[in-house]
Amino acid sequence: MTELLVVRDLVAGYGEAVVVTDVSLAVAEGEALALLGRNGTGKTTLLNSIIGVTRRMGGTVTLAGRDLTRARPEDRALAGIGWVPQERNIFKSLTVEENMTAVARPGPWTPERAYSMFPRLKERRRNLGGQLSGGEQQMLAIARALMLNPKLLLLDEPTEGLAPIIVEELLAALKRILRDEGVAAIVVEQHARKILSVTDHAVILERGAIVHAAPSAALKADDAALDRHLGVTRKGLARAAP
Repeated sequence: MTELLVVRDLVAGYGEAVVVTDVSLAVAEGEALALLGRNGTGKTTLLNSIIGVTRRMGGTVTLAGRDLTRARPEDRALAGIGWVPQERNIFKSLTVEENMTAVARPGPWTPERAYSMFPRLKERRRNLGGQLSGGEQQMLAIARALMLNPKLLLLDEPTEGLAPIIVEELLAALKRILRDEGVAAIVVEQHARKILSVTDHAVILERGAIVHAAPSAALKADDAALDRHLGVTRKGLARAAP
């Protein structure tokens, strides 16, 4: 498959603090990558570095052959990077539909297509963002990012703090978006085994560096690696967090 995102020898952090060290990875068109790791290993910083809001100290970032290394965050968004941060950052004073149409760009993803992924949002299309539950706000954050018709979607802990039934609903929608619709993505997620079921490849970070990389199916079956790097057993979920 054709490489879409290429991160090479990336070193980044905040101020003088180096958080991500010599990270190299690639995401192909239509491929989903799970980004895993324990608490404080640099997962969120890596996503932030791809969208350009950290201090880069070395390395390069390219998307679809375009060098974005020195590009501003807004230019990276225009180049095709969609971002769903932990904070969701929806417009709480706008309706669900206004949230989506305010950022929409031409392409196959439309509000109606997003509603087919998230029926709850269609039911609440006239509700203000601030009137939604946490799970509904997360669905809206993902739907709004899709309205940009991005080449690459970055999701930072999309199921964090949500009730188990909502987690299952969101993961089912993500499976359709990533598997059936073929949206390229990097997903930071604490439910390691569950996200490995809907992604193609996975990398694990420790102290800002990649210490393990494997196809998602192989990592899901590798109890030793999951336990060693994430503290995951077949009876539990990942205790990793950003």
